[in-house]
Amino acid sequence: MNAPAHPGATRRRPTGRGAGTRLLGIYLNDHLAGATAGTDRAARLARTARGSALGRAIEPVAAEIAEDRSALLDIMRDLGVPVRRYKVCAGWAAEKLGRLKPNGHLVRPSPLGTVLDLEALRLGIEGKTACWQMLRRLGATGERLDPARLDTLLERARRQQETIEEWRVRQAEEALATTAG
Repeated sequence: MNAPAHPGATRRRPTGRGAGTRLLGIYLNDHLAGATAGTDRAARLARTARGSALGRAIEPVAAEIAEDRSALLDIMRDLGVPVRRYKVCAGWAAEKLGRLKPNGHLVRPSPLGTVLDLEALRLGIEGKTACWQMLRRLGATGERLDPARLDTLLERARRQQETIEEWRVRQAEEALATTAG
């Protein structure tokens, strides 16, 4: 006779290929939600900075971030991972809600808003880089992931990171220098 499970017992999670496929789907959809938010944030920053040196630096990065989101969708399709629309909508909504933060100015944009946007993009690119790295590792053991494509995406993410970090530091120094001294 089997002993009854005690009230604090946890259920065993399924293991094996099916569980891994399910978890990969969750992982990629979570990254898609982040990519959706990042694409919107980058496009908005490029629009608001249009005509400035920051705008000229951010516009190509924003275009690449949109391309990276498309690449993620292609990879998901190649792996047979369905898009979870509710996660895409959550990423979109999170980016919109993130704009409501107080930034020290009621009517006009704040330089602090630009710094925070750049920091959010930096974090998003770090997350995207981690995703590409994990897929690259998985690609070494499978045939549905193109290692050369992932290497290209990784290199592009690293360049984006450098550009965003350079401008984040510049904008932060400009916006915060007078208050720290």
